[in-house]
Amino acid sequence: MNMMGFAVCCLRCDEPDVAGSDRCRTCISSHSRTREKISGQALTKADRLSREFVTMLANPSAFNDDSTHGEMMTHYSALIDAHQGEAPATTIEEVVARFEEQRKKRKSSLIRDVANQNEWNDVELTEEQREEMLAKITGDRPRHVPSWEELLTEVEELLEEDEG
Repeated sequence: MNMMGFAVCCLRCDEPDVAGSDRCRTCISSHSRTREKISGQALTKADRLSREFVTMLANPSAFNDDSTHGEMMTHYSALIDAHQGEAPATTIEEVVARFEEQRKKRKSSLIRDVANQNEWNDVELTEEQREEMLAKITGDRPRHVPSWEELLTEVEELLEEDEG
């Protein structure tokens, strides 16, 4: 109700403050219809005024500095806060625990979860398997790639030829 700008109704309601009760559902559906009616194009000054009031009521603390309505919005914010109660302060342990929880969660990805479902996804291929796959992809056998030792030996031979 607060997000719709109708929390004032909850402040005046004689029903126990139990989320999801029948009375709450009735009010929410009624206020949703009202929001839909005023969300259209404003044709009259009354339409604009009602939209402006609902905007202010949906986020009263944003209008505390308003020259005309600031004092009322501050009072309204205090009433809503008192009605909803105060949340206990968050401790550093709770914050750290929350970060750890988030870090452990695996982020879902459509590509990773669906498109990459193949038998080679988590398998380390041997050199022969890599060469075989490369040959299938390129259509020909790869040429021999010399190792570092072979290259160094070749360089040493060239240097010896230059010296001798």
